[in-house]
Amino acid sequence: MDEKTANFQLLEPSRPESLVPDSPLEPWMTATAIVALLAVILFLKLRKSRRKPFDSIHRRQAAYAEASSALQSIPRHLSAREAAIPASLILRKYLSTAASDPALFETHEETIARHDALDAFAPETRAATIDGFARLASIKYSKTESATTATELVSEASALLETLHHGFTA
Repeated sequence: MDEKTANFQLLEPSRPESLVPDSPLEPWMTATAIVALLAVILFLKLRKSRRKPFDSIHRRQAAYAEASSALQSIPRHLSAREAAIPASLILRKYLSTAASDPALFETHEETIARHDALDAFAPETRAATIDGFARLASIKYSKTESATTATELVSEASALLETLHHGFTA
Protein backbone atom coordinates (compact mmCIF):
# COMPACT_ATOMS: atom_id res chain seq x y z
CA MET A 1 0.00 0.00 0.00
CA ASP A 2 1.08 3.20 -0.88
CA GLU A 3 0.17 5.46 1.94
CA LYS A 4 0.89 9.12 2.01
CA THR A 5 2.64 10.30 5.00
CA ALA A 6 0.83 12.93 7.00
CA ASN A 7 2.49 16.17 7.80
CA PHE A 8 2.19 16.92 11.48
CA GLN A 9 3.51 20.43 11.35
CA LEU A 10 1.91 22.90 13.83
CA LEU A 11 0.35 26.01 12.28
CA GLU A 12 -0.41 29.30 13.94
CA PRO A 13 -4.16 29.71 14.61
CA SER A 14 -5.97 32.48 12.76
CA ARG A 15 -6.62 35.68 14.72
CA PRO A 16 -10.17 35.98 16.20
CA GLU A 17 -10.46 39.62 15.05
CA SER A 18 -10.45 38.45 11.47
CA LEU A 19 -13.66 36.53 12.11
CA VAL A 20 -15.59 39.62 13.37
CA PRO A 21 -17.22 41.63 10.57
CA ASP A 22 -16.25 45.30 10.18
CA SER A 23 -18.44 47.79 12.07
CA PRO A 24 -20.55 50.17 9.95
CA LEU A 25 -19.99 52.83 12.64
CA GLU A 26 -16.86 54.83 12.00
CA PRO A 27 -15.12 56.86 14.70
CA TRP A 28 -15.90 60.14 12.90
CA MET A 29 -19.61 59.28 13.05
CA THR A 30 -19.45 58.87 16.83
CA ALA A 31 -17.60 62.17 17.22
CA THR A 32 -20.15 63.98 15.03
CA ALA A 33 -23.05 62.59 17.06
CA ILE A 34 -21.45 63.72 20.33
CA VAL A 35 -20.80 67.23 18.97
CA ALA A 36 -24.39 67.50 17.69
CA LEU A 37 -25.79 66.36 21.05
CA LEU A 38 -23.68 68.94 22.90
CA ALA A 39 -24.85 71.66 20.49
CA VAL A 40 -28.52 70.78 21.13
CA ILE A 41 -27.99 70.80 24.91
CA LEU A 42 -26.22 74.17 24.72
CA PHE A 43 -29.00 75.61 22.54
CA LEU A 44 -31.70 74.47 24.97
CA LYS A 45 -29.86 75.89 27.98
CA LEU A 46 -29.35 79.26 26.28
CA ARG A 47 -32.98 79.39 25.15
CA LYS A 48 -34.18 78.60 28.66
CA SER A 49 -32.02 81.29 30.23
CA ARG A 50 -33.31 83.97 27.83
CA ARG A 51 -36.94 83.62 28.92
CA LYS A 52 -38.39 86.66 30.61
CA PRO A 53 -39.01 86.39 34.33
CA PHE A 54 -42.56 85.95 35.53
CA ASP A 55 -44.23 89.36 35.66
CA SER A 56 -47.31 89.17 37.86
CA ILE A 57 -47.99 92.91 37.70
CA HIS A 58 -48.15 92.84 33.91
CA ARG A 59 -50.44 89.81 34.04
CA ARG A 60 -52.72 91.57 36.54
CA GLN A 61 -52.88 94.71 34.39
CA ALA A 62 -53.79 92.69 31.31
CA ALA A 63 -56.45 90.72 33.21
CA TYR A 64 -57.87 93.96 34.64
CA ALA A 65 -58.09 95.60 31.22
CA GLU A 66 -59.77 92.53 29.75
CA ALA A 67 -62.26 92.22 32.62
CA SER A 68 -63.06 95.93 32.61
CA SER A 69 -63.84 95.97 28.90
CA ALA A 70 -65.85 92.74 29.21
CA LEU A 71 -67.96 94.21 32.02
CA GLN A 72 -68.67 97.33 29.98
CA SER A 73 -69.76 95.18 27.03
CA ILE A 74 -72.60 93.54 29.02
CA PRO A 75 -75.84 94.76 27.41
CA ARG A 76 -77.81 97.11 29.66
CA HIS A 77 -81.20 95.95 28.40
CA LEU A 78 -80.81 92.55 30.11
CA SER A 79 -82.48 91.67 33.37
CA ALA A 80 -80.36 91.70 36.52
CA ARG A 81 -80.26 87.89 36.55
CA GLU A 82 -79.13 87.74 32.92
CA ALA A 83 -76.45 90.36 33.58
CA ALA A 84 -75.25 88.70 36.80
CA ILE A 85 -74.21 85.52 35.01
CA PRO A 86 -71.58 87.07 32.69
CA ALA A 87 -70.52 89.56 35.39
CA SER A 88 -69.78 86.73 37.80
CA LEU A 89 -67.93 84.79 35.13
CA ILE A 90 -65.84 87.83 34.20
CA LEU A 91 -64.87 88.48 37.83
CA ARG A 92 -64.05 84.82 38.48
CA LYS A 93 -61.94 84.74 35.32
CA TYR A 94 -60.11 87.85 36.56
CA LEU A 95 -59.39 86.09 39.88
CA SER A 96 -58.21 83.02 38.05
CA THR A 97 -55.80 84.98 35.90
CA ALA A 98 -54.60 87.72 38.24
CA ALA A 99 -54.40 85.79 41.51
CA SER A 100 -54.03 82.22 40.20
CA ASP A 101 -57.16 81.36 42.16
CA PRO A 102 -59.30 78.38 41.07
CA ALA A 103 -62.52 80.38 41.56
CA LEU A 104 -63.29 80.07 37.85
CA PHE A 105 -63.78 76.34 38.24
CA GLU A 106 -65.61 76.36 41.58
CA THR A 107 -69.08 77.20 42.74
CA HIS A 108 -69.67 80.13 45.07
CA GLU A 109 -69.99 77.78 48.05
CA GLU A 110 -66.78 75.92 47.20
CA THR A 111 -64.83 79.17 46.94
CA ILE A 112 -66.07 80.46 50.28
CA ALA A 113 -65.52 77.09 51.99
CA ARG A 114 -61.90 76.94 50.87
CA HIS A 115 -59.58 78.15 53.65
CA ASP A 116 -56.90 79.45 51.31
CA ALA A 117 -59.38 81.33 49.12
CA LEU A 118 -58.25 84.81 48.16
CA ASP A 119 -54.99 84.65 50.16
CA ALA A 120 -53.37 87.13 47.79
CA PHE A 121 -55.70 89.90 48.98
CA ALA A 122 -55.90 92.15 52.01
CA PRO A 123 -58.55 91.19 54.61
CA GLU A 124 -60.83 94.09 53.65
CA THR A 125 -60.66 93.10 50.01
CA ARG A 126 -61.39 89.48 50.91
CA ALA A 127 -64.50 90.50 52.84
CA ALA A 128 -65.71 92.80 50.04
CA THR A 129 -65.13 90.03 47.51
CA ILE A 130 -67.10 87.49 49.52
CA ASP A 131 -69.96 89.97 49.91
CA GLY A 132 -69.87 90.92 46.22
CA PHE A 133 -69.92 87.32 45.02
CA ALA A 134 -72.68 86.49 47.51
CA ARG A 135 -74.76 89.33 46.06
CA LEU A 136 -74.14 88.12 42.50
CA ALA A 137 -75.04 84.55 43.51
CA SER A 138 -78.25 85.68 45.21
CA ILE A 139 -79.30 87.57 42.08
CA LYS A 140 -78.36 84.70 39.76
CA TYR A 141 -80.16 82.01 41.73
CA SER A 142 -83.15 83.83 43.19
CA LYS A 143 -86.64 82.67 42.23
CA THR A 144 -87.95 86.21 41.89
CA GLU A 145 -86.61 88.95 39.68
CA SER A 146 -84.39 91.46 41.48
CA ALA A 147 -85.24 95.15 41.67
CA THR A 148 -81.68 95.88 40.61
CA THR A 149 -81.17 96.88 36.98
CA ALA A 150 -78.43 95.58 34.73
CA THR A 151 -76.77 99.00 34.78
CA GLU A 152 -76.61 98.97 38.60
CA LEU A 153 -75.33 95.41 38.60
CA VAL A 154 -72.57 96.18 36.10
CA SER A 155 -71.65 99.23 38.18
CA GLU A 156 -71.40 97.07 41.32
CA ALA A 157 -69.35 94.46 39.47
CA SER A 158 -67.01 97.18 38.16
CA ALA A 159 -66.57 98.52 41.70
CA LEU A 160 -65.77 94.99 42.90
CA LEU A 161 -63.25 94.63 40.06
CA GLU A 162 -61.59 97.88 41.18
CA THR A 163 -61.49 96.63 44.77
CA LEU A 164 -59.95 93.34 43.65
CA HIS A 165 -57.41 95.00 41.39
CA HIS A 166 -56.17 97.36 44.09
CA GLY A 167 -56.48 94.90 46.97
CA PHE A 168 -53.45 92.66 46.37
CA THR A 169 -51.10 92.37 49.34
CA ALA A 170 -48.01 91.81 47.21
